[in-house]
Amino acid sequence: MKTPQRFKSLDSCETGSDSPIHLAIGMFDGVHTGHRVVIESAIRAAARSRGLSGTLTFWPHPSHLFRPDNAVPMILEREAKFAELEKMRIDFVVQEPFTPEFAAIEAIDFVDMLKSKLPRLASIHTGDNWKFGKGRIGDTQLLSKLAERAGIKYESLDCLYVGGERVSSTRIRHSLLEGRTEEANRLLGYDYESFGEVTEGKRMGRTIGVPTLNTPFTGELRPKYGVYAVTVSRERGNEQLPAVANFGVRPTINSLEEPLLESHVLGECPFTYGDRLRVEWKRFLRPETKFAGVDALKMQIQKDISEAEAYFQSSDHG
Repeated sequence: MKTPQRFKSLDSCETGSDSPIHLAIGMFDGVHTGHRVVIESAIRAAARSRGLSGTLTFWPHPSHLFRPDNAVPMILEREAKFAELEKMRIDFVVQEPFTPEFAAIEAIDFVDMLKSKLPRLASIHTGDNWKFGKGRIGDTQLLSKLAERAGIKYESLDCLYVGGERVSSTRIRHSLLEGRTEEANRLLGYDYESFGEVTEGKRMGRTIGVPTLNTPFTGELRPKYGVYAVTVSRERGNEQLPAVANFGVRPTINSLEEPLLESHVLGECPFTYGDRLRVEWKRFLRPETKFAGVDALKMQIQKDISEAEAYFQSSDHG
């Protein structure tokens, strides 16, 4: 798999190529199935013209600037978002800082700004509900006119619907927050994932016969606290090992201030401290619970392991 070029801003975007550029623009928070329609449009256009396909995304979410006390949490961490874009075989990714200066660009000047940063820009691709420019007054109709004036082709892609509802980042956030992991995964088009380095804990899992891989959770969006069936692999590895994981603050033993993801591999575990892991969240099994004591916790963990094993042994995951 090719690794796309990665740029921190439009100002740093130098592809080193004279090929035409086809750019998908959006937050792409989650890189979900609806986003993929837009990105794939740019990829197809690049293939037709033997050009380069790219995405222009933003970080942080604009709400951090406009209403920091009630900002929208990103579905994926930065690395997870980049990993999903990489899977799509895009040529380059620009992750523009959403600063007050960027937010102040007038809608009427937006395409000219893009053209000045990317002189070889040949086409722009967005969703049909995308807004841009100061005050978000720019819409797809204005973008179409501005692109035509600049000699750039513009593609507006219809929203995708699943189960009679529009696929949206908001819908996916609600699914994850409510423990409806399988629904979120269906809308994402892949299994929700998190990345982390295995850290040394207090080895409480080992004392009760269930050793765990502890990976601090750094994402903005915190899925529902509880127990999940997951798979664990090295960040760049292909072998996914079935596991059961607890995500939360561990209320029964040494309650934590920040959530931790503790994964117990169902079988021999080849991972150790310092390994960088990818955890794919498959199914929510139960909410995190404070038990009366260690014995009650141990009994429940064995039930969790049995339920996770049954999940992976099912016909869909055999």
